[in-house]
Amino acid sequence: MKVGLVGFSGSGKSTLFQWLTGVEPDPSKIQQGQTGMAHVPDDRLAKMIVKFKPKKSKYAEVAFLDTPGLLLSERKDNPRRLSILREANGLIIVLDGFSATNLAEQLTKFREELVFADLEIIMNRIERLHSQMKKTKPQKEREQDEAESATLKRIQAGLEAGQTTAQLGLKPDEEKLIRSFQLLTLKPEMVFINRGDGNFSEPPPADLQAMSKHIVSAPVRLERELMELDEETRTAFMADLGLKGFSRDQVIRDLFYGMGRNVFFTVGEDECRSWAIDQGMTAVEGAGVIHTDLSKGFIRAEVMGYDDFLKAGYEEKTCKASGTFRLESKDYVVKDGDIMHIRASV
Repeated sequence: MKVGLVGFSGSGKSTLFQWLTGVEPDPSKIQQGQTGMAHVPDDRLAKMIVKFKPKKSKYAEVAFLDTPGLLLSERKDNPRRLSILREANGLIIVLDGFSATNLAEQLTKFREELVFADLEIIMNRIERLHSQMKKTKPQKEREQDEAESATLKRIQAGLEAGQTTAQLGLKPDEEKLIRSFQLLTLKPEMVFINRGDGNFSEPPPADLQAMSKHIVSAPVRLERELMELDEETRTAFMADLGLKGFSRDQVIRDLFYGMGRNVFFTVGEDECRSWAIDQGMTAVEGAGVIHTDLSKGFIRAEVMGYDDFLKAGYEEKTCKASGTFRLESKDYVVKDGDIMHIRASV
């Protein structure tokens, strides 16, 4: 999964990128977008690594895409800057929470830019379709063009009325029709408030909470600066500021799960690993994340919930004895924290 970090220039978006990934922003790459990986911290996997002492271990990862900030003064270039995000699976809108600006107003203006960029794509496609429809074509192709044109005009009307594509209630066949456009207003969205030194403990304002269900915040620059201090000085500063710890690990988890992701585990002496999947994925789909051959030859999944596995002292035989070891079919919906072993004919 690739998540785009977006925002207006000066929001601290690139600082957030470095804080999350440890990758220093490269000015030569910002116009094309720069990707960095972050491990998703997980105490459950850490404990199983201690227990099994595997030869290899790996945490689930999330890719963050840093993109050029949008400009309020030169809006004509913003659709090009946003076009980098079309390949992203979701958007994290970074708001400047360290100045006196209104956060709800910032979010409103940024969403307007997303709508404007999508509207440009839709209108260009409608124009091309109209040109194609003037030509002589087989009846079936003409009907397909007419259906696409009708859908796009409905989306255009919605965008012009201030609605996002996601709010229009598109049918599955309509979503399939426009999938290749990678519309920004169809992508899942979260809001990140980049807090300043003096207001990092403030809750999100009520008007912003009314606009978004998924809001995360942290004093990014402050935490980065504190990490560069020696331990004694850092401890003293954190005590003065009332900071009990760093929030980076929790922020990564919040962003990961807020984007609709879960993890399942495979454990043993050879390897302990967490695998990232979309929430709602089935066992056979999870098997495919490990390897396509496991999906093709899927027979069953041997499943234990993490809490049950923990109570059993991380012993499979104890789970079997207590009835918490289960055999599941390919249609089983994987739960976050499941320990799975895939049986397949490969």
